[in-house]
Amino acid sequence: MAQVLEFKLPDLGEGLTEAEIVRWLVEVGDVVAVDQPVVEVETAKAMVEVPCPYGGVVTARFGAEGTELPVGAPLLTVAVGETADGRPAGDGSGTGTAAADGPRDGGREPAAEGSGNVLVGYGTSQAPARRRRVRPAAPAVNGRSRAPEPVRETRPAGTPQAAPGARTGRMAPADGPVPVISPLVRRLARENGLDLRKLTGSGPDGLILRADVEHALRDAGTQERTETTAATAPAATTTAATPATPAATGGPARSTAGAASVTRVPLKGIRGAVADKLSRSRTEIPDATCWVDADATELMRTRAAMNAAGGPKISVLALLARICTAALARFPELNASVDTGAREIVRYADVHLGFAAQTERGLVVPVVRDAHTRDAESLTAEFARLTEAARAGTLTPAELTGGTFTLNNYGVFGVDGSTPIINHPEAAMLGVGRIVPKPWVHEGELAVRQVVQLSLTFDHRVCDGGTAGGFLRYVADCVEQPAVLLRTV
Repeated sequence: MAQVLEFKLPDLGEGLTEAEIVRWLVEVGDVVAVDQPVVEVETAKAMVEVPCPYGGVVTARFGAEGTELPVGAPLLTVAVGETADGRPAGDGSGTGTAAADGPRDGGREPAAEGSGNVLVGYGTSQAPARRRRVRPAAPAVNGRSRAPEPVRETRPAGTPQAAPGARTGRMAPADGPVPVISPLVRRLARENGLDLRKLTGSGPDGLILRADVEHALRDAGTQERTETTAATAPAATTTAATPATPAATGGPARSTAGAASVTRVPLKGIRGAVADKLSRSRTEIPDATCWVDADATELMRTRAAMNAAGGPKISVLALLARICTAALARFPELNASVDTGAREIVRYADVHLGFAAQTERGLVVPVVRDAHTRDAESLTAEFARLTEAARAGTLTPAELTGGTFTLNNYGVFGVDGSTPIINHPEAAMLGVGRIVPKPWVHEGELAVRQVVQLSLTFDHRVCDGGTAGGFLRYVADCVEQPAVLLRTV
């Protein structure tokens, strides 16, 4: 007999307690293999594809796209094992077109066993089976098989199933799919209480784009201000404005006072995680900042010479990272954290270098493992890989945690300086401003040189100003005279 097993949202690690369903990768009736990804979820740290530890037929899904689920909540159910007539669950024989896509080994699926794995990359090496939609056979009654019962998706009442992909240019029907592919567009509409079914997309085949949502929100804001003004203008006396209740679709509450409007944005997801971490850093860490201007002309010349020699291009960030690892070898006090419970400073022999990356989802800090063992070429390649993954939202929790020191290149935003907030629980962060031509005294004469401001924010518990100043001065010396690095090779 087939057995229906329930797969729950697994613990994705790093203290995460909930995740939002971004996109279902399977539908009710699909045949899934062990460790096949079945849903894409977004946590406060990254986008994660969640694989199912069971092989069989999907009989139900729990939660529509955009729904937040706590860890341990049901994700889907899978019928595994053999049915009453001896066929494995999901066997397509005798089920019409589904049988045409069935396995080539006599029509039997491998035995359905749970792998126990919950994250992509930790499962079996066997490729996932092709998706097939079938209906599991019903148990036999009096020697005859009953017609299969239809399987239904379980989702919140009144919530339509959202299927990704392009649709027609007409407005979506009340009970049909919404032509939206991007989860960012869905989130923008949801957080502002906008019903996507009332929009007509300007994209191919009526696809709803981000510009369509933003245009609708601007129109809604103009209409709201107009209605507010019309309602208050004839009044002879002033009345207090009553805050509006949250929209039924889960959008933020808006309150109006005269012609002004206030929008409340939920502090959740990656924005909420950043807020919590920065608040904790400022609450727990007695930080201090020192900075220095440095002449980066020779560093830029060195990079140009390296790139002119052929081979992969070397990034400025990679050279700065190489300088950081050399400086941490001289000043290991800054490659550390503080164990407040044990009242101990924990120093790390290995440098796992985090770097700040701005994405559409917010600020993230990917980590380059064992940065102290990498040369400039390897660092460039790893920075490029992690940056692309950050922008695509595919960084894993492991790639976002475990850093021991952070490099923040805020110069890409066109600013000269900043006072970085330490990435808790690390002990220090080096900030780098833009490199721009400025007047500079060089060899006793005024000249135009490429100048950069370097800032170091450090935990005053792990060291005093002398150590922090020594670290920053060494970094500046390497920027001004890259040959200084040869002493540490």
